[in-house]
Amino acid sequence: MRRCRRRERHKCRRQADRFELGDKVASALAAEGVNLVITGRRGEEARRIAAELPAAAIGIEADLCTHDGLTAAVTAANARFGSVDILVLNGPGPATGTAAGLTSADMSSAFDLLIRPQHALVSSFLPGMRDRSWGRILAIGSSGVAAPLPNLALSNTGRAALAGDLKTLAAEVASDAVTVNMLLPGRIATERTRGLDRAAAQRRGITVDVIEAESRASIPAGRYGSPKEFGATAAFLCSGLASYVTGTALRCDGGLVRTL
Repeated sequence: MRRCRRRERHKCRRQADRFELGDKVASALAAEGVNLVITGRRGEEARRIAAELPAAAIGIEADLCTHDGLTAAVTAANARFGSVDILVLNGPGPATGTAAGLTSADMSSAFDLLIRPQHALVSSFLPGMRDRSWGRILAIGSSGVAAPLPNLALSNTGRAALAGDLKTLAAEVASDAVTVNMLLPGRIATERTRGLDRAAAQRRGITVDVIEAESRASIPAGRYGSPKEFGATAAFLCSGLASYVTGTALRCDGGLVRTL
C-alpha cells in the first residue's frame, strides 16, 4: 500500500474507506459468479482484492479522474471479458468544508471527481447493455444525498448532482432492461468511520467509546452496519431479481436518516 504524505493522509483514508466498501461489494458479486474488473489508484490494492475473489477477476491501477485512466479501465474490461453487464460506480469523496466557504475551483473539483468520471464510464458501457437488453448501473453514494451532512458541502453537492443525472437516465433506459440505482451507506463499520469517531472524540475531549455510544443511539437499529451487509445489498440491486427496481436511492443505514 502506498505510504501517504502528511497532506495526503486524509485523502488516502477516504479512498481506503471506499476500497473497504468496494471490496465487500466485489466479494458479494463474485459469490454469485460474476466476473470482475477492480480498478483503483492503488494498483496493488486492486490486484489484492481481485486475487482473493472466488471468480475470474483482474485488478488494474487506474485513476478514473484522468482520460488515460478511464481508457485503461475500459480497455482492460473489454479485453478480458468482452462485455460489461454490471457497472458499479465507487469513487473517493472530496475534501470536507462548509457551503459558505466554497470557491468556484472547489465546485469544479467536485464535478471532476463525482460526476465526470462516472458519466464517462456509463457512456462507455451503456450502449452495449442496451444492445443486449440487460444491464445494471449502481452508484455507491452517501447518506448526504438524502439528508445533507454538515461540513461535507462538496460531497453533498456533487453526489446530489450525480443522483439527479442517474435518476433521469433510469427512466430513459428502463425499457431496455437496464436498471440504474444508487446505494447510500449510513454509518458502516469501516476504518474511515473509526477514524472519524477518533477525531470527534479528540475534538470534544471525550473517549471514543462515548462517541460510538452516542452514534449507536442515533441509529434505530442500535449499531453500525457491516461492510458485508452493504455488499450483500449492492449484489441484490445488481441481480436479476431486482429487475423491477430502478431510479432508486436505497439507504443502507439502519434507519439513521429519518426522511421518507
